[in-house]
Amino acid sequence: MAGSARILVAEDEKRLNGMVRDYLESLGYDVVQAFDGVEAMKLFHREKPDMALVDVMMPLMDGIDVTRRIREISTIPLIILTAKAEEQDKLLGLDTGADDYMTKPFSMKELAARIRAQLRRVNMAGEESGEEALKVEYGGIILDSSSRRVEVDGRRVNLTSLQFDLLKGMMLSPGRVYTRMDILNLVQNDLYDGYERTVDVHIKNLRKIIEIDPKHPRYLQTVWGVGYKLELLEGGE
Repeated sequence: MAGSARILVAEDEKRLNGMVRDYLESLGYDVVQAFDGVEAMKLFHREKPDMALVDVMMPLMDGIDVTRRIREISTIPLIILTAKAEEQDKLLGLDTGADDYMTKPFSMKELAARIRAQLRRVNMAGEESGEEALKVEYGGIILDSSSRRVEVDGRRVNLTSLQFDLLKGMMLSPGRVYTRMDILNLVQNDLYDGYERTVDVHIKNLRKIIEIDPKHPRYLQTVWGVGYKLELLEGGE
């Protein structure tokens, strides 16, 4: 994937922005730099990146608003960058639609690994064939792996690659109870310290998209003290 992906790096700390740019360019990525939120959105529309790294604390428009605006129009992979003390910002960023987060200071090698994991998931759309290119139906949900298309009760819904993989995995085994670690194994190959607690946010985001009433889900049920399962309930949870 390196060499074929354009990555938007939105970070107001110029030294860190430059370090990330230099490292990613050394791996063959095409990097577009932004130093505030307004510039990030302008470059997003103009350059059409394949992925975005977005710092939470930026002038003019913060990273949470940038993430929210990107998610209104795009499902590209997005990783938020936060300072260690900004725990709530991490969860807020994920709740807004980010796929992952990195805590500063971070290892460039770990950043590259997370970028590869996100882009690898996107590439699966063009690589699935044979048994993997299947159409799964459950209740009113139709999921087509070959086109990465999802319909719920006849309406097309747009999912990020992470959300698509999460829903697909659970649709293949409806009724099965998944622990949070099971869900992590569904959506990524590389597990990172602290990532397990973000599963609840990703489930919440998926519910917002596929459920009529996310607070009383028909499909994604909570199994208290254990995890989650996909099970159709007529009256909700």
